[in-house]
Amino acid sequence: MKGGTRLAPEGAGILACPVTIATAIFLIAVGAILRYAINVNTDVINIQTVGLILMIAGGAGLALSLLYELVQQGGPSTDDRDDYPQRRSGYDDPTRRL
Repeated sequence: MKGGTRLAPEGAGILACPVTIATAIFLIAVGAILRYAINVNTDVINIQTVGLILMIAGGAGLALSLLYELVQQGGPSTDDRDDYPQRRSGYDDPTRRL
């Protein structure tokens, strides 16, 4: 295992951070709960501000993780190749013409 920890076998191309999108959505959900559902008045910390910060961090993390996934996949495919290419041999199987 060179260059970092991996979850998949060598050469699979999957790094040890597959839950980035789920973590970002979790941060957004926790931030929304703190911002809109909890009514606690404290002198030390403002819970609504913490919720807003978590929602902003989750949104930024979600945007970055989706951008990273798009870059890793190489963007949208513009290939017009057929999924089932034609046979290159000269033999024509008679059972395939049914």
